[in-house]
Amino acid sequence: MIKRDSSYGGILHEVVEHNGTLYLAGTVGEDTTADITGQMRSITEQIDALLAAHGSNKDRILSATIYMTDLSMKPALNVVWKEWLNADHLPTRAGIGVADLGPGVLVEVVVVAAK
Repeated sequence: MIKRDSSYGGILHEVVEHNGTLYLAGTVGEDTTADITGQMRSITEQIDALLAAHGSNKDRILSATIYMTDLSMKPALNVVWKEWLNADHLPTRAGIGVADLGPGVLVEVVVVAAK
């Protein structure tokens, strides 16, 4: 069975669940005037809340895809990443440089997690 939750503007669902796996839509920081650290902290808080609402948590993240508009910001992003996640439960991860994520958006994170 496939469950879909939190329709967003008729173009996507925020979370889709299938066979005990949660697929989260791309998450961006709520304050697009914040620097990469502030945007990443906002993203991690939102991901924590979405996972908790669906019976999971950050230790159950299987993979993450991170899109950044400037790869030179990756060291600052990594600081937040390491503060957020337990070293024993790190997911696979890819960081991808992109030209544009929208006005002020520096980073977008997509995760897949076990329930």
